[in-house]
Amino acid sequence: MTAFQQNITILGSTGSIGTSTLDVIARHPDRYRVFALTAATQVEMLLQQCQVFSPRYAVMASAPHAAQLAARVKELGLSVQVLAGDRALCEVSSDPEVHAVMAAIVGAAGLAPSLAAAQAGKKLLLANKEALVVGGELFMRAVREGGATLLPIDSEHSAVFQSLPEDSASWERRVEKIVLTASGGPFRQRDPQTLHLVTPEEACAHPNWVMGRKISVDSATMMNKALEVIEARYLFGLAPAQIEVVIHPQSVIHSMVQYHDRSVVAQLGTPDMRVPIAYGLSWPERIASGAAALDFSTLGALSFEKPDDQRFPGLRLAWESLAGPVGTTVVLNAANEVAVAAFLDRRLRFDQIHAVNHATLGAMSPSKPVGLGDLMAIDAEARAMAGTVVARCAA
Repeated sequence: MTAFQQNITILGSTGSIGTSTLDVIARHPDRYRVFALTAATQVEMLLQQCQVFSPRYAVMASAPHAAQLAARVKELGLSVQVLAGDRALCEVSSDPEVHAVMAAIVGAAGLAPSLAAAQAGKKLLLANKEALVVGGELFMRAVREGGATLLPIDSEHSAVFQSLPEDSASWERRVEKIVLTASGGPFRQRDPQTLHLVTPEEACAHPNWVMGRKISVDSATMMNKALEVIEARYLFGLAPAQIEVVIHPQSVIHSMVQYHDRSVVAQLGTPDMRVPIAYGLSWPERIASGAAALDFSTLGALSFEKPDDQRFPGLRLAWESLAGPVGTTVVLNAANEVAVAAFLDRRLRFDQIHAVNHATLGAMSPSKPVGLGDLMAIDAEARAMAGTVVARCAA
């Protein structure tokens, strides 16, 4: 290993963020080495990644999947140690030899290993927005106390980070607000009265981005933007009222920062997640991402519009949950995960996702969480409640 090569753990390497991260890493073999790869269920895909990148560790979420992978690794004679479970995820995130961790596990399941990386003082590339939506101040405290470097990978939060002053102590004094852009997803112009007819296939067909099924549905409902508002509140330490959302269908401007003098600084780029990934990996430098460059001569008009409450009622739940007791954002995230899973399983209509989220929030008043166990207890209770609501909707 050269003096400048960094060991990277990728949590969720078989997802869209994970595969894009591996694409960027493959372009810079002198700078990065894959230390560990992890996946939930995709044994064959993780095996292929192990063949190409030769990580020291490969982690599956469950023991049965790990056994399948271990058998295939042995069969091919690969020098990869196969591990299983939550503890292993935390171990490969906090290992002393790891320099940076790409946190790309979808949902609340990614919180514990992300927290382990933060506590171990790693360079933490956060693509798992739920770590902040669920972890909130507990997670940010772990970052501070562990001496970790937290770099947002969501295109919007990376854009804000790139548009802010380097001196974070001056943000409160200089920044008036941040503006998160949203594409509007596939139903931006669809008649709201027909949303009950939306199929999972339609909801997953995003016009600009290639993403996993869960986040594609979140984009279609704009719940992804609600979660990003919560994430931005903790990432940048601003009041919820200082965070605004605007629909920008072209997905060229990824987000903006408005300063007190009313000047606006924005970050532009093609809708390719390799751009914020490359920025996070190389920060404070910049490296080639493999993304196409913007061609301003053919770009055309850039348009903006206010989100429609009728099409996207879930967006306002971000500010409502931030105004509620500590732990309310945990309830919102859990309810949404349950509702989206039910929709993808065809047990819930698309327009009922918001109904489940709203009803679950209304049914719970969480006690203030003190530690990770408290957060997970709130998460479990909210999932049970949301499951009851889903069953009622489906009856």
